[in-house]
Amino acid sequence: MDIFKLLTTRRSVRTFDGQPLSAEDVQNIREYIENIPNPYGIPVRFVYMDAKEMGLSSPVITGEAAYIAGIVEKVPHREEAFGFSFERMVMHLWSRGIGTTWIAGTFKREFFEKAAGVKENEVMYCVTPVGYPAKKKSIKEVAMRKGVGADKRKDGAELFFEGGFTKPFAAADEGLKQALEAVRWAPSAVNKQPWRIIKDGNAFHFYLKHDKNYATADGGDLQKVDMGIALCHFIDMTGGSLNVADPGVETPEGIEYIASVTV
Repeated sequence: MDIFKLLTTRRSVRTFDGQPLSAEDVQNIREYIENIPNPYGIPVRFVYMDAKEMGLSSPVITGEAAYIAGIVEKVPHREEAFGFSFERMVMHLWSRGIGTTWIAGTFKREFFEKAAGVKENEVMYCVTPVGYPAKKKSIKEVAMRKGVGADKRKDGAELFFEGGFTKPFAAADEGLKQALEAVRWAPSAVNKQPWRIIKDGNAFHFYLKHDKNYATADGGDLQKVDMGIALCHFIDMTGGSLNVADPGVETPEGIEYIASVTV
């Protein structure tokens, strides 16, 4: 499967078939998560945890084989780095037919943090269940997907701009068009799609449109994790390079500069 199709067809899975992962898949996962780089150069530590052996579960998940926790040190840009590396892991698993879904709140956090060995100077923003998707979604999953509009996305005119925040941008180049479409379909907390992008020559400036109630206990922002996901999709599609030098574009209230990608 090509990368564009992979990024735009992946879906969250909450209903698994109850079968254990094959030894080959477990080995592949363990090897892959040992080092998943991100353009911030901030290490994200991943821990594979067998659900049955460690007694792990979530009330919104059925039939999972294991969980993977992502852990990062409390340093600047940790949320974006976390989102970038975690999404790389999610997409790798999907390429092997293994389902995942980002979970930030519907699990016993303290229990999972202890199981994953989270240290005082670290934070675990999300975990994901892993397993083979069931052929049929549970009623609970169908209701959750409908509640957040999981199969819908904002129009590109609401997300992508040129020169500032008043002129919508529609790419003519097919490669760039696909890159932006991959961003448009990126997952985000409650499907808020908080990213906004301004094209400025060969640079694409990424901004966060803040919503309330996404602050985390470590003083971070869960929506910055979403920004890391969007950056992952765009960079994986374009091969662009990242920097965090604010271009000084005038922004509306509630919008924060995050990073720029030069392609």
